[in-house]
Amino acid sequence: MAVLHQYDYIFAVTLIFAFLDAWNIGANDVANSFASSVSSRSLTLKQAMCIAACMEFAGSVAVGSRVAETVREKIIDPHLYDAEPAVLMLAMMCAIVSSSTFLTIATRFGLPVSTTHSIIGGLVGAGTASVGIHKIHWGWHGVAQVFAAWGIAPGISGALGAILFLITKRFVLSSKYAVHRALFSIPIYSFIAIGCLTMLVVWKGIQLDVELTGIQVAIAVIAVASGFTLLQILFLLPYLWRRVINEDWQLRWYHVWRGPWLLKRPLPSPPPPGRSSLNIKDYYRGHLTQDELKCLRASEHLLLSIQGGYNDPERLEPTNQPPLVEGVPPRPVGAWNTWPVIWWRIQRILYHGLEQDVIQAQKRQTVLTWDIQDMHSRAQRYDNRAEYMYSSLQILTAATASFVHGANDVANAIAPFATTYLVWQSGEIRKEVPVPVWVLCFGGGAIVIGLLTYGYHLMRNLGNRLTLMSPSRGFCMELSSAMTVLLATRLTLPVSTTQCIAGASIGVGLANGDWRCINLRLVAWIYFGWIITVPVTGLMAGMLMGLILNAPRW
Repeated sequence: MAVLHQYDYIFAVTLIFAFLDAWNIGANDVANSFASSVSSRSLTLKQAMCIAACMEFAGSVAVGSRVAETVREKIIDPHLYDAEPAVLMLAMMCAIVSSSTFLTIATRFGLPVSTTHSIIGGLVGAGTASVGIHKIHWGWHGVAQVFAAWGIAPGISGALGAILFLITKRFVLSSKYAVHRALFSIPIYSFIAIGCLTMLVVWKGIQLDVELTGIQVAIAVIAVASGFTLLQILFLLPYLWRRVINEDWQLRWYHVWRGPWLLKRPLPSPPPPGRSSLNIKDYYRGHLTQDELKCLRASEHLLLSIQGGYNDPERLEPTNQPPLVEGVPPRPVGAWNTWPVIWWRIQRILYHGLEQDVIQAQKRQTVLTWDIQDMHSRAQRYDNRAEYMYSSLQILTAATASFVHGANDVANAIAPFATTYLVWQSGEIRKEVPVPVWVLCFGGGAIVIGLLTYGYHLMRNLGNRLTLMSPSRGFCMELSSAMTVLLATRLTLPVSTTQCIAGASIGVGLANGDWRCINLRLVAWIYFGWIITVPVTGLMAGMLMGLILNAPRW
């Protein structure tokens, strides 16, 4: 039985907008983290959605913060509301309303903004309107860290991404033995990636009752990374050797469990006519080289000049019609009210977020894209067999980072709600806010729903629209982003995964050696979204809080 039952409406509104905020975390934050994996063709959209949904929900519920030492304490002291606990409920409601509203608008316009900074802005506004601007923690351990993160997070992740990709390009991809070197570099990169991600989980994800010492953390990291690397050497490397080096076209994915015994497998017979012995994706399909692009455009101009349409530049632009998606069944024959047609329409609504051709949509011209074909043509191409080696590493880093993201960022939505719930139920303000398991499930479920229903929108706005993606580039981006979050965790800097992955994408793009490999217009748009997040959410929450507190009462 709630003590402050007269404020049931505040609890109800906070519940609704907490769901909307978590929905936006899935549609905005999680989606932009997987944009590189989908854009590089390491994962299909459905595969990325499935992996992200499982890992996000597992991270939110299994090792999500059981005690929300919320961001609220970094912005404002909750004990300032000891005399009027209901005002703290109202402040949390206004903060979550402003944060979720801004995130909804940003997601609709394809702005990859920071969900952490949006809730911080809401808390700043609500706190200013309720207890005064001088009570806000503006120092380095408060709001100042948010502004510092705008430059620190993208800068560090961009530098790490560029260095990592330059090393990979110099010693692996550009070598005439690129395929073999890529194969033997997998254990090295796996050890680094798993070590970093294990430290990230230990330091930032799992909440333990005991504080691990540095030696214990080191032992855990080395043990986990070594064990995983050993499993890769025993199972993954023999599979890749047979499939790529020996071109065993009869090999299936489940044969990976045979491990070293795959090397004793007889050499494959020649494939049947019309089938390639090397069944590997073309990761650069649809992305022209500079010579191919020059020939194509010369042919187009010649054809249009013959047809008399040379002076009509709009005829040279790609169509903006929505792309057709493979795998979507055609509409059944029959009237609209027949059961097969009705069921087909229901499926298209339910699967709308999964039946999108993200890569094709990224080629469509928008206000934020300049000459995408020219931008992609300036990036160097590498052997698809070597790229295939790195696709497994990219999937690994994306999945593990998604698990850590769910363990941490779910608090952005549920921490204000958990605070409101505790005050509403007990009428007290406590220093620590315990988060029930059902609240973690509520937040994790909302994140998954947001990803599945609208995550494709952010994915198509990033990825190849920012720079050309490939598995080797995507792996460097995601690993450098995880390393930046790891470094920031130790320095207690509230960086955003959005800012880290965007900075890493820019750094890897610049490592191609040509600044024209980057969509500077989109970079400016992304920075614009970061800059306006705190002021806009702060103003919205402050005005809403002030309006409710000073409304006439009868």
